Amino acid sequence: MKENVVKEKSFRFAVNMVMLFKTIQESKREFVISKQLLRSGTSIGANIREGLNAESKQDFIHKLGIAQKECDETIYWLELLQVTGFIKSDDLTKMKCDAEELLRIIRSIVLSTKQNLK
Repeated sequence: MKENVVKEKSFRFAVNMVMLFKTIQESKREFVISKQLLRSGTSIGANIREGLNAESKQDFIHKLGIAQKECDETIYWLELLQVTGFIKSDDLTKMKCDAEELLRIIRSIVLSTKQNLK
């Protein structure tokens, strides 16, 4: 069976978000923004998986469009946590790069799928 890169990357990213969430809650005692990060960061992979089981190309585009929005929202929460001092810049760099890479992959998939519909 062929490996699905975006599925695998989004799952690994979700695992990292769960670990970051636990760290922020335990060490920084921050509960509101970190919960938003957890929701959006784990939602990316969930929506990608839903898209892979889509009923139509339009449904696939819709689900991946949601994943794209959740990915961009995750970048926002990461940046906010960094600016407010809950995440160090060093810790943010890798996660933000991973999120931006996922965002580029998802955008590319959505755009190429839309082109193939024409």
